[in-house]
Amino acid sequence: YFAPSPPPHLSVFLFSRFGHYVAAVYEHESILSPAPAALVERRSALELMGRNLDIYEQQVQAAARQGAQIIVFPEDGIHGFNFTRSSIYPYLDFVPHSHSGKWNPCREPYLFNDTEVVQRLSCMALKNKVFLVANLGSKQPCERWDPRCPSDGRYQFNTNVALAADGTLLATYRKHNLYFELAFDTPPEPDHAFFDTPFAGKFGMFTCFDILFFEPAVSLIRRYNLKQIVYPTAWMNQLPLLSAVEFQQAFATAFNVNILAANIHHPTLGMTGSGIYTPVKSFIYHNMESYGGKLPEKGKEQSPPSFYAEMMYDNFTFVPVWGEKGELQICVCANTLCCYLNYRRAVLTDELYALGVFDGLHTVHGTYYVQTCALVKCGGLSFSTCGQEVTNATALIDFQLWGNMSTPYIFPLLLTSGITLDFADHMGWKNNHYFLSKNRTSSGLLTAAIYGRWYEKD
Repeated sequence: YFAPSPPPHLSVFLFSRFGHYVAAVYEHESILSPAPAALVERRSALELMGRNLDIYEQQVQAAARQGAQIIVFPEDGIHGFNFTRSSIYPYLDFVPHSHSGKWNPCREPYLFNDTEVVQRLSCMALKNKVFLVANLGSKQPCERWDPRCPSDGRYQFNTNVALAADGTLLATYRKHNLYFELAFDTPPEPDHAFFDTPFAGKFGMFTCFDILFFEPAVSLIRRYNLKQIVYPTAWMNQLPLLSAVEFQQAFATAFNVNILAANIHHPTLGMTGSGIYTPVKSFIYHNMESYGGKLPEKGKEQSPPSFYAEMMYDNFTFVPVWGEKGELQICVCANTLCCYLNYRRAVLTDELYALGVFDGLHTVHGTYYVQTCALVKCGGLSFSTCGQEVTNATALIDFQLWGNMSTPYIFPLLLTSGITLDFADHMGWKNNHYFLSKNRTSSGLLTAAIYGRWYEKD
């Protein structure tokens, strides 16, 4: 079910070894502070957060009426973003960490000070008899003898809380891989956070940028053999390889898990894309109201068969994909990755596609090692437009894409016109190569890629 206008509420059936369950995610258009760097009193911070929590309460009620057993809200949805370390302080709750014993904030509000937000979330869960996952800012005093203790004497964490249907605090997760979040601290060790439910067993929990790193996301899933993940995020879409819905689906496929992903809804900031994902099917919401593609340029450059262009801030080696059908081979001889493509276009269109390869350390907006073979639609008809962000395409393409990847952690990406998801017919390992194949995309192809994360080389 989608609400009639954004931000949407989405609930669907999912299946687990316990049978089916009903899950909901809510993509929230948060009410933001007009001056996040300004210092305010706790009372003013609670007033702003209360306006967002009013909307949360409505959505919990709506989800419960539809039979949802669990609902997930996005990162930064309650307090917003762009704070300084000092200015966010009035917005922070005290949230005891997972090991601190059972606490029901709704029924036991007197146990700790500065817990108004988590109390209200707890009461939402209790009144509506649903499990609830939300993201908020938290604070924790630290001792001067602690070598990691900040000079102001406290830790500030980007925190997820999981609350049971009776309002009990089940688990907390403190975000480990911060994305230029100067207001928050990295916890001393990565949290491995999960909680148990009667309807689907254990759910793991991590946040936004964490999804690109081994710790804690991959380590958590492997160590505890998890099949269900809750994922609050405030993800800024970056085409062609890191659109929110594109990578959320790829992660579910790569690790054979169900993901309940709730993103924030601020299209002017590139933030949208939520969904409920299984390894083979998805239910998504993506609405970039202010987003537009580029018109193709006239003419075609005569250039060498391979060329370089920037994509995702990395220097990719490309070869153009011309004609109705063909076979392409592209290698990066300085490194180890070779990519190959067999393709056939159903109808020739006036669109330029290119096969790109990158094998190296990505260093912009985070540092992590990537191996990628990517078939992408270019922004225009000149080679310099390959790697640009494109949202619409008409070419229906049959393809088989493969590469001699050096890492077992492969995320298959398949995105079609209008930022919709498609699913490969076949994928997997064969003769030390990973392959991805599709017989006719459901609509115009934007991106087909094998995205490998070589965690050991970060």
